[in-house]
Amino acid sequence: MGRTPPHPEASQFDLQRILEALVDPVRRSIITQLDASDEDIKCGAFDIQVSKSTATHHFKVLREAGLIRQHYVGTSRMNTLRRAEVDEVFPGLLDALTTHRAKER
Repeated sequence: MGRTPPHPEASQFDLQRILEALVDPVRRSIITQLDASDEDIKCGAFDIQVSKSTATHHFKVLREAGLIRQHYVGTSRMNTLRRAEVDEVFPGLLDALTTHRAKER
């Protein structure tokens, strides 16, 4: 395992856990920023107004729900949206979230 934290397999995704992860506006912002990016984003590069320890908690909730995958590049913990896997298990869920957020802007 090394430095890479554990991630649930797509077969372990739980809708209740995913919805609970998405209820928080900071976590929804992380998801929409990842969805809008063509590249993985390091934890410190997100536009979120919370402390480092609070951000770490939000990333953990998203990772444990299966919404993001985290890995290291050098000393940076990188984040990837697991869109294909989430779409396979819960089709349209992320589209509904990201389309709604785009309309708010």
